[in-house]
Amino acid sequence: MSNTTRRDVLRSLGTVGVMSGGAALAGCAAVPSPASPALVASTPFRIAATTIPIVGSTQMFPVRRIYCIGRNYAAHAREMGSDPTREPPFFFQKPTDAIQLVPPGQTVDHPYPPLTKNYHYEIELVAALHSGGRNIAPADALKHVFGYAVGLDMTRRDLQRAMGDEKKPWEIGKSFDHSAPIGPIHRVDDTGHFTRGKIELLVNGKVKQSADLQQMIWNVAEQISKLSEAFELMAGDIIYSGTPENVGPVVRGDVMTGKIEKLPDINVKVV
Repeated sequence: MSNTTRRDVLRSLGTVGVMSGGAALAGCAAVPSPASPALVASTPFRIAATTIPIVGSTQMFPVRRIYCIGRNYAAHAREMGSDPTREPPFFFQKPTDAIQLVPPGQTVDHPYPPLTKNYHYEIELVAALHSGGRNIAPADALKHVFGYAVGLDMTRRDLQRAMGDEKKPWEIGKSFDHSAPIGPIHRVDDTGHFTRGKIELLVNGKVKQSADLQQMIWNVAEQISKLSEAFELMAGDIIYSGTPENVGPVVRGDVMTGKIEKLPDINVKVV
């Protein structure tokens, strides 16, 4: 199959990130399809690609995978019943269609999900990758970062805890529709890397979470390095880098404001 034909096939399933003019996203490699060309060509319908706007560009960032690190601030680890001095980093994933775009300057309606009575916010810095690999050294890890965004790791806490108590996977508590609100991606060339700076979450104007990014147990470079030991990281991967202490519930009508120093706020209303 020619390169042109293969690209057309991959694009038909939304597996190649495109910008408004139809060209592949500069700086982000095409995301390969796991299916054979013959199988892809025979699919009966199309699945929309998940993309995130890039600030200052008409291009869109194509999301391949969403990784999240758990308990990455010491005080949050303790409030979740863990000992941060002895626990190695651990990760989980969300589906790409959990993304909910939150444009700066707007308040986006966020549906309260089913099955839960204890719905929690978690404010996080998100790193977006333009390249990857396996067994990446911490000293080389930040070379793979395309940009950063403000994100929320929304959690059905009661379901997460119930599954944990039963020694079952707690995907149902983390990986559901709209569970990953996120602002646009800012290129690292414009912002630099985020090793320090205030991170906050407000509910109805009142500060609920407040910390500094330098309080992360595992910084972004170390997270990339550790993840690459278990997975081959690729262009299009994004990493939610953990939340500070004082996570808590929201109900319908609450407005959450996510803040990270040097990035615009995101505002989400629970409906």
